[in-house]
Amino acid sequence: MPHRAIPVHYLDGYAEILADVSVTGRRLFRQEVDQRRELGERAARAGLGLRELIRAHLAAAREAWPELPGVTGAAGTRQISSAAGCVLAATEQAVDALAEGYERAQLVAVRRDEAARREFIDDLLHGRSDLGELSARAERFGLQLAHTHTVAVAWGDQPHDDTDPLTRRVETALTTRFGPRRVLLTTKDARLVCVAPGHQPDVVEYFAEQARVALAMERTSERDVRVAIGRAHPGPGGVVQSYEEALTALELADKLRLQPVVLRAAELLVFPVLNRDRHAMADLVSTVLGPLRGARGGPRELVRTLDAYFDSGCVAAEAARRLSLSVRAFTYRLKRIEQLTGADPSDSFQRYTLQTAVIGARLLGWPDQEL
Repeated sequence: MPHRAIPVHYLDGYAEILADVSVTGRRLFRQEVDQRRELGERAARAGLGLRELIRAHLAAAREAWPELPGVTGAAGTRQISSAAGCVLAATEQAVDALAEGYERAQLVAVRRDEAARREFIDDLLHGRSDLGELSARAERFGLQLAHTHTVAVAWGDQPHDDTDPLTRRVETALTTRFGPRRVLLTTKDARLVCVAPGHQPDVVEYFAEQARVALAMERTSERDVRVAIGRAHPGPGGVVQSYEEALTALELADKLRLQPVVLRAAELLVFPVLNRDRHAMADLVSTVLGPLRGARGGPRELVRTLDAYFDSGCVAAEAARRLSLSVRAFTYRLKRIEQLTGADPSDSFQRYTLQTAVIGARLLGWPDQEL
């Protein structure tokens, strides 16, 4: 009897093949090998197990063995041994063809799933699909787009894709910590991307930590590692919005040379506001910092002086240390800036104008780029 998990038609003609092999001593014909290979593919598509399929063929060979004419009807021991060897070789061929067909079907299915997953991710992160259709497809990948989601993006100096060991390592860490909590980890444009439920901020925070550590292991420092976390937004469009916020945070970190490795869009909202009206910002930079062009050597060092001053909380001693200057030399630079611009960095209102202009200079790439 065939194995109960395998329909009988998967064994059609198999006993007859073994009977003929036992008499002729031949190997399987190409057509017979192709037939077993096709049966392996069909079994994979039908969801049958390869182990059960092979077991059923071995069981069928064992059941047919006493009736094989080349074995039972052989005149001598040598002939029986030869016939038995041919039957075993044919069984090996059949099993190998079944496994090859099964594995080929599995590979096709995996590639098809990978293509579908990649297409879904592209549509999800760029909002290029009908939202109703996108929500229906999302269920297959464990997301409920009607809920609120947060997107985090991690970037290092090395590109990564879904098959990268680093990607798998971060994914394993998330799964081990949180289990299947409707979290999607993927890659986009060589960056790691995590889509998580918006009401579970601990998921993206843990992703940020794991990604930071994993990416930093590729380097001797964290200077070229950034993780950005968008805000939580509802609905299918919320994923796109949170993803774009994370990308904007990464872009701002690059332009403004921000120090934190983990950036949160909610803490950077002032910068998109400042960057929204580029004409007004260019006018501010030109008006406030433009006079620094009159300094010997140009404006670059004096802009760096203001940068260090504001980044150190307007503490001259700390700013001087960051620039490897004496406090006296640093104070002289501040005085020179006041002389050229007419704005006193120690005055609260004028300091705000200067700091906003310095931020604008970073956003616009000034003085390296003309306004």
